[in-house]
Amino acid sequence: MKVVVMIKQVPDTTEVKLDPKTGTLIREGVPSIINPEDKNALEEALKLKESQGAHVVVVSMGPPQAEDALREALAMGADEAILLTDRAFAGADTWATATALGYALKKIGDFSLVLSGRQAIDGDTAQVGPQLAEFLKVPQVTYVRKFTVEGDSVNAERVLEDGYEQIQAKLPALLTIVKEANVPRYPHAGAIMSAYREQQVLRWGVKEIDADPEKLGLKGSPTQVKRSFSPPPKEPGQVLKGGPPEAAKDLVAILRGKNVV
Repeated sequence: MKVVVMIKQVPDTTEVKLDPKTGTLIREGVPSIINPEDKNALEEALKLKESQGAHVVVVSMGPPQAEDALREALAMGADEAILLTDRAFAGADTWATATALGYALKKIGDFSLVLSGRQAIDGDTAQVGPQLAEFLKVPQVTYVRKFTVEGDSVNAERVLEDGYEQIQAKLPALLTIVKEANVPRYPHAGAIMSAYREQQVLRWGVKEIDADPEKLGLKGSPTQVKRSFSPPPKEPGQVLKGGPPEAAKDLVAILRGKNVV
């Protein structure tokens, strides 16, 4: 069984700053990490490697420095790592990103499962996984908390707002994994040294994945960000004093003044 895990390198901070002129994220000087839920997806793949002998391939799209994220994945236990890096990929929205990843997966071929995190913390769109499944024309199950592979099917437990949903899908399939699925392992020192000294990270560009440049990057992006900005701070709340009857009357008066009731 071959399991492909999609990972993304993201800024390691909640204090994201925007360039006031371009409206884009300022990444310089901000340390980067593997997107947390992508690590949960990788952990599930490594469990399949241990229990069923799965061959785990990690794939990422990004600038050359994203290789560090892939080497961390190798240190955790992945067997192969592929970095999609090419100027033609720059400026991609979620659809163009999924398209590039889809071409790469078609080149990899013969996979049983594609795993990814539910969403990335720098965009929070949760779109790339489902769009990739559509590109590949394979079944998809999103928000997966746990799953098992039996024969040519996968049985997944999907998280809902008010409970869980059991879904069975034929392989190959794509699953997006939530953080509740597991606690990702830490690589030990020997594995880290091996990942940097002995293991290889393949680099593929547009030619290597045999893709149409018009469908990638900014050219292939049907959506573009017009403006990014920080929302204004919320106004302070109002405390109603007095007992319940008085507070209730004051609240109704305020709501009527705002034409709510």
